Amino acid sequence: MTDSALSPDTPSLYTGRFAPSPTGPLHFGSLLAALASYLDARAHHGRWLIRIEDIDPPREDPTAADSILRTLEAYGFEHDGEIRYQSQRHDAYQQNLDRLIHQQQAFPCQCSRKQLDGKPHHGNCHCCATADIAWRFLAPEKGEFCFDDGLQGRWCEDFSAIGDFVLKRRDGPWSYQLAVISDDIDQGITHIVRGIDLIDSTARQALLYQALNQPLPAWSHIPVALEANGQKLSKQNLARPIAADSISDTLFTALLWLRQQPPQTLRGAPAGELLSWAIAHWRSDALKGLQGIAAPDTFCRD
Repeated sequence: MTDSALSPDTPSLYTGRFAPSPTGPLHFGSLLAALASYLDARAHHGRWLIRIEDIDPPREDPTAADSILRTLEAYGFEHDGEIRYQSQRHDAYQQNLDRLIHQQQAFPCQCSRKQLDGKPHHGNCHCCATADIAWRFLAPEKGEFCFDDGLQGRWCEDFSAIGDFVLKRRDGPWSYQLAVISDDIDQGITHIVRGIDLIDSTARQALLYQALNQPLPAWSHIPVALEANGQKLSKQNLARPIAADSISDTLFTALLWLRQQPPQTLRGAPAGELLSWAIAHWRSDALKGLQGIAAPDTFCRD
């Protein structure tokens, strides 16, 4: 029986997603996010979408998107609907930016990071230029945003620490914040299961949802996989790609890491069998309150 926020007996109102950035091949940390979001969606008889967040070409590996998709397929993740690519969504992001500008909730800015001196932007760099500008969201200066995370409990962030955040960068690319909420709204995402390293983005995204008069999704932030030195397992920290020749062992290890306690009789079972068991026995509450768990050495940096 699942212990997630939505009862599995509830008619499916659940749409989840996995949205990797194609900066490199899938590693153990990103596999955990994919697996947790997939299991939570399927345990609630919900839809599970894949979105490639390819809006920052200088940081991307041109072979990574195909590599990630092939790996997900090899590991048995069956997605619903067409795969979405953010690089094809510029018009939609511009429409939302135009709406925020019209509502006077977005403004042009020419401040550099040096001028801000590491401090939050609070209405101190408005300008009248029409070129060579970033666009920022006009955030509240006081108060806080609080929400009940499905795994981390009550979580609050002070608006004074957020500041007026970027919607479109000065050098052209769209910000993660505007792009992700635009697609989550358009795709009808109701539940977001992702790593706790992204929890600080939640308040910014909630402000955009509210500005666009849209209901908030339910958020659940799983712990991150950690290297021995306490750093997050990531492509930047040279995490090893997960292998295509040890799928069963890797999935079994991922289920153990997610505290799902798969029976030893399933060790070595095909991916489909492992996933079927995991969906039927998914217990998200096993991760409650956990913010970081050591990754197996096999998956850490080369």
